[in-house]
Amino acid sequence: MSAAHTDADAGRILDFEGFPGRWEILETAGETGGERFKTRMELEERSELPPHRHPNAEESYEVLDGELEVQVEGEWSTLSAGERCVIPPGTVHAFRNPGPAEVVNVHRPAMRFEEFFRDFHQLKTERGVSMPPEGLESTILLAMLLVEYDAELTTTSPPYLVCRLLRGLGRLLGYRLPS
Repeated sequence: MSAAHTDADAGRILDFEGFPGRWEILETAGETGGERFKTRMELEERSELPPHRHPNAEESYEVLDGELEVQVEGEWSTLSAGERCVIPPGTVHAFRNPGPAEVVNVHRPAMRFEEFFRDFHQLKTERGVSMPPEGLESTILLAMLLVEYDAELTTTSPPYLVCRLLRGLGRLLGYRLPS
């Protein structure tokens, strides 16, 4: 599934070293005038992204290879190569891959999705934050990240209020997000 990449591509590759896979940034907000943020996800491990919503953006998944199971408002469906799913703003959704899959993922408008994913990548690869979170520090740092980017993404579990409380605890403990 993986294509060869050059050093010039390095800034466009977010390898999460496991879940949620290896992502290649295809289009940035700057390149599309803020219209969209587009990535190609290589999902090797069986993984699951928990239910969440994008209050102000549409998200779409287009399967290039393998299968992706997508949950929209509690209903699961399976997308195969060549199929696409568009999730309207504010709609609760999740995904999981039963095996290796290659998926194009688009957020419209781009908002700060690139910054969110870069910060999440940094937390995971440089600070050892796990997904799903294991331990208090990972839980607090992920909650802090979610509150920082709440215009882009909110979770259904834990509830937003819990994330805000954990962010406050994180600040008291001196935790900081990547800059």
